[in-house]
Amino acid sequence: MAVPWLRVLNAVLGINEIARIVKGRTAADDPDQLAVSERGGPLEARLAGVVVAALKEAFDRDHQRLELEREQIEAERARAERVLRVELARQAGDHEIGRLRLLAGVAIASWLGTLFYSVRLVGGESGGRVALGVGWLLLLASLAASFVAQTTLTRGLNRTDAREFASSGPAGVLAPWLLVSGLAVIGMGVLFA
Repeated sequence: MAVPWLRVLNAVLGINEIARIVKGRTAADDPDQLAVSERGGPLEARLAGVVVAALKEAFDRDHQRLELEREQIEAERARAERVLRVELARQAGDHEIGRLRLLAGVAIASWLGTLFYSVRLVGGESGGRVALGVGWLLLLASLAASFVAQTTLTRGLNRTDAREFASSGPAGVLAPWLLVSGLAVIGMGVLFA
């Protein structure tokens, strides 16, 4: 059931006219009302004022709603950028952990592989034994450096404010060099023994 709003509004605004009639004054007696009636009447003036006020209120509400939506969109964009940064840091960290695990595997395989040459080096000169010992020490240091770098990197990735790439630290940089140095020393020991 629809409410006849125009009739209700007309009745409410018409109460003023009824009050004037009861008092015995007409619109022609009131100079202010006379000026209003020449422009279109008091009802039209009041109705225009109500419409203007309603439009202004509607525009203000729309403006506030648009500002709120802009703020929400900006907050959502900032959150999405933060999530993207964290995800990129996590992916880079996963790649670095994979590299460090590969390094640890190569260090273990190299150490086990040099066991085959240990018989030749241990039975030979003392220089070969020293080279084998230093090489094994470097291989084991490479393995330890790889494990330390993995631990450092994992701690960096587990931080809740991971805004940038977590580094594996100096141990991650040192591990491949220790591995190559250990293999070089063992190789030199095998060649010269």
